[in-house]
Amino acid sequence: MVNHIEGFPYQRILVLGLAKTGTAVSQVLKKEGFKVLVSDLSAKETDENVKVLKDLGVTVHLGEPSLQLLEDVDVIIKNPGIPYTNTLLVEAEKKHLPILTEIELLAYMIDVPIIAITGSNGKTTTTTLTEKMLAKSNKNVVAAGNIGKVATDIAYELTQDQTLVLELSSFQLMGVNNFRPTVSVLLNLFEAHLDYHGDFSAYQEAKARIFRAQQSTDYLVYNADNEAVSHAVKSAQATKIPFSSKRLLKNGGYIKNQALYFKDTKIIDIKDIKLVGDHNLENILASSISALLTGATIEGIRAVLTTFTGVKHRLQFVDEKNGVKYYNDSKATNTLATITALEAFRSPIRLIAGGLDRGNGFDDLIPHLKNVSGIYLYGETKDKLKETATKVPVPHIVTGESLAEVTLEAAKDAQPGEIVLLSPACASWDQFSNFEIRGDIFIEAVHTL
Repeated sequence: MVNHIEGFPYQRILVLGLAKTGTAVSQVLKKEGFKVLVSDLSAKETDENVKVLKDLGVTVHLGEPSLQLLEDVDVIIKNPGIPYTNTLLVEAEKKHLPILTEIELLAYMIDVPIIAITGSNGKTTTTTLTEKMLAKSNKNVVAAGNIGKVATDIAYELTQDQTLVLELSSFQLMGVNNFRPTVSVLLNLFEAHLDYHGDFSAYQEAKARIFRAQQSTDYLVYNADNEAVSHAVKSAQATKIPFSSKRLLKNGGYIKNQALYFKDTKIIDIKDIKLVGDHNLENILASSISALLTGATIEGIRAVLTTFTGVKHRLQFVDEKNGVKYYNDSKATNTLATITALEAFRSPIRLIAGGLDRGNGFDDLIPHLKNVSGIYLYGETKDKLKETATKVPVPHIVTGESLAEVTLEAAKDAQPGEIVLLSPACASWDQFSNFEIRGDIFIEAVHTL
């Protein structure tokens, strides 16, 4: 089955930025008969995706984009990672050209249940849980978006009996207007990506676009414990369903007597949940509610929660050696995520951290380093992190040049019953092209101990 694009009000489309998303979108748009122009700064003529698009008849402009590209287009569909300060986009805004992301196309392609999930932290875990809960309930479900698969690509051949679960970033959501999920989920809002958005208010506004087009027949599942979230959802037209890990919410999700509930229905006892960390109780409430709203069963949800131990690179259990447990939290690219990881454990922690220096400090980690018996630092930020660790003081501070080096040092020092935790509190780009590669290097280092 092919889902055609119907009612999209533009014919001449500039796709800005190739990579996986731009390539997939360009192919779909060309197949649908649109006039497609692609611009990419770093792609080469010999790249396979460039060859494929040219064979389809797509015009591909490589290198520094010319402002002339804007003369013959009605709309720009941009790669989410390209900032709005880009010269071409600044000029496009002056010309009042719409700037969208590919998620907006879903409004014109499919009419199936969509669960759209966003937040500063926990998106991937919640998306994965929701997908698994529906699958275990014998629902035909597929996950896409920021989790790895291009949403437009998936939507093009989605069948009527399927449910689409999307993980969406603020970068993706900034470019949507009419995208309307059946269930939207807002997990939390903390200061993040301010180098991209400019300030927290703009970041909040981007996230709030997830429910912008929703109506009263749709649902908005939101974290009632997060003040910024509670403020953001006030304008929503959808039916609001709150969840809380701190208080009883009879019309939402909550914890009572060491068990998780949705309204009057008991979901599961906390002791039976395999996923570690108090913060994951919020992710579990959000995913359980979303899954129940779209046809999941309590039995299917319990089957997932009693077996699922985590998503790769997100507080992922790697191995236990000589009584020491190793966890990979490479996805922790900011201090908030690392704080969350530190709070997940009661045992003493050997923390591995460091990475790209974005100019920020790390003193907000100080109250959460009391349980850290040793800290192992590398990368551009190692000296800043060392300064923070000295203020605590962390009893044992080690610096090194590489992740593999400090992992070995942490393993040598760790005592039975302790945790060795990679939770960098920084982006990976000083030494690795992405956090996945960073996590894989850590896993490899653990397995070679």
